[in-house]
Amino acid sequence: MTRNFENEPMMEVYIFETTQNLEQLEQVIISSEKSGGFTPDDVSEIFRFMHTIKGSSAMMLFDNIETVAHVMEDIFYFIREQKPEGLDFSAVSDLVLKCVDFIKEEINKIASHNDADGNPAFLIEELNVFLNELRKIFGEEDTQNKNHQKKQQYYIAQEKNQGLLFEEDRSTNELSSGSESSCYQAIIHYEDDCKMENIRAYTLVFGLGEMVEEIYYSPSDIAENPETAVYIRENGFEVFFKTEMNYEEIKTHFESIIYIEQLLLREIDEVRLDPFRNIQQDEMTNKNFTLPESEICVPESLGPTIATTVDTQKSNTCAAQKMISVNVEKLDNLMNLVGELMITESMVTQCPEVEAIQSENFRKATIELHKITAELQDMVMSIRMVQLSTTFVKMNRIVRDMCKKLDREVVLDLYGEETEVDKNIIEHISDPLMHIIRNAIDHGIEPEEERLVKGKEKVGHITLEAKNVGSDVLIVIKDDGRGLNKERILEKARQNELLTKPEAEMSDREIFKLILLPGFSTKENITEFSGRGVGMDVVTKNLEAVGGAVLVDSEIDHGTTITLKIPLTLAIVEGMNIRVGKSRYTIPITTIAESFRPDVKDCMSDPDNNEMVMIRGQCYPILRLHKHYHIKNAETDLTKGILIMVEQEEKVICVFADELLGQQQVVVKALPNYVNSMKKILGLAGCTLLPDGNISLIMDISNLTSLRVQ
Repeated sequence: MTRNFENEPMMEVYIFETTQNLEQLEQVIISSEKSGGFTPDDVSEIFRFMHTIKGSSAMMLFDNIETVAHVMEDIFYFIREQKPEGLDFSAVSDLVLKCVDFIKEEINKIASHNDADGNPAFLIEELNVFLNELRKIFGEEDTQNKNHQKKQQYYIAQEKNQGLLFEEDRSTNELSSGSESSCYQAIIHYEDDCKMENIRAYTLVFGLGEMVEEIYYSPSDIAENPETAVYIRENGFEVFFKTEMNYEEIKTHFESIIYIEQLLLREIDEVRLDPFRNIQQDEMTNKNFTLPESEICVPESLGPTIATTVDTQKSNTCAAQKMISVNVEKLDNLMNLVGELMITESMVTQCPEVEAIQSENFRKATIELHKITAELQDMVMSIRMVQLSTTFVKMNRIVRDMCKKLDREVVLDLYGEETEVDKNIIEHISDPLMHIIRNAIDHGIEPEEERLVKGKEKVGHITLEAKNVGSDVLIVIKDDGRGLNKERILEKARQNELLTKPEAEMSDREIFKLILLPGFSTKENITEFSGRGVGMDVVTKNLEAVGGAVLVDSEIDHGTTITLKIPLTLAIVEGMNIRVGKSRYTIPITTIAESFRPDVKDCMSDPDNNEMVMIRGQCYPILRLHKHYHIKNAETDLTKGILIMVEQEEKVICVFADELLGQQQVVVKALPNYVNSMKKILGLAGCTLLPDGNISLIMDISNLTSLRVQ
């Protein structure tokens, strides 16, 4: 039975922030390994990540995640306090990354609306054994100031209304006892653009849960009432609590919380908590709890007041404070609306009745409308653009794990990671990059002894580079390994009957691209990483899904270079509209080499009766669209129509159409589901609406160039 977390903003925030923390934690571990060990800052940062994940997971009642993070937090508490010399940093890194993998898997379940039901017993045992070994070798840590007592945590769902947190089975009198405790009042103001202030306030309260004996806050309905975010933004968030910690410790804790712009922290007399304790008693019998307005708005000042402006972020993370997180679906909807606006603007301005209007003011207005529409489109497109850095950095983990298991030394060099592509494109290139890099390490990079015999450095190098080329992005993955063996590839292709043309007619690139076919592998023995013939076919599949292409180059003993060519965006393309009979088609401009009207003498047929056209001494196949799509009343004379030469992945074909209608930016729409379900039509990538109201089908040139023209 899965838990229903739909429409709960707290769950979205938890998934988002935990994922971010895990990614940052992973990079800290990898960079620490490269530098030869953990610095005190690294240890503190890892401890903070684990503490944050533990607290938020406990708040959301994900006990398995909370338990793993808690034990890992204990290990880094020990390292931070004892500063052990001669510590096996590699073993610690392995443990942390195992924990990261476990938590990632559980987060993926939660994001898929499934239960986080993974059993961490094996991991907890391994962590505890490691921690006990540390204590035996380096001695026990000082636990005087560390609270080991686990408190019962509550996750307040939307249907509940409870603004009071307290420890289970603990009476008010017990909470009040303890002469060493002090009471505090804190008023927190968040940064203007941090958003979801109520959720952040709720997280803050739970963060204090293990540090305090009593805690009360206002507004009290922050969990279930999104409107409290506006109140907190305007008036701040007020917290009253009792704790054994001193003022400086409390202040330090608040300073570590991100997005706090101003903090007012004061010590108060314990009598100030009595009204809240009375409310707590009422809460036991009456579920409708609200704080007295007088207690909320006019707190009595009984102690020294210190106003502190908190610098909550390091300099390298200040930029993040200027950004907000937006649901991708909202960006998709915004892009669709802008696309509709573009189409409507074209329909209005290109309407014959409108074009007949003879007015200078109207002409200026339409020009201004077009300018604003174009700027709006560019702005929305830029919002959807995401840097490749996050995807690139993830590859460090792949390299690190494979090097450990294969006992090889490989360095991954990253260039151009600041290059931006559309958010939807990013999702399609992560898996191809992973498989290419795994393949490079397993197949390409030689063992140390073999590299030294060949006169190479013992450390292998893989370069991952991104760069803009026109309206495309090129991602180049290059290694300095043994390269691809053409004869061996051809031999395997013959055995598996994968050849589609005579070997003598195949170029080197065509031979090398055979490694991307499903079921192809030159590995004799099946290993954890290769030998099954799966993996590299994902590269071609994912790139074709986004209209991209793959090029493979290699040189024996010098390495292999794989180039991924991907478009900047899938939402809007620059296209050439053509007419075939009464039908309209759009060809992406980036695939068009030239267009021309052939002479009769240049048109011919090959021995298999396939139509060809001779251009500058080269013969190219002709594809008649009216035959391919069974269109009636179309032009059939090659000398009266138009040939458009298109090229994709080094394959060239000449498409025959009746006429060119003109170039235009078009908004790509998916084909209706009923069309795809009835029949898979080769050569179509989507559709769009033209200014005259006609529908134009957008052509998928990679499919067309792969057709065997009869």
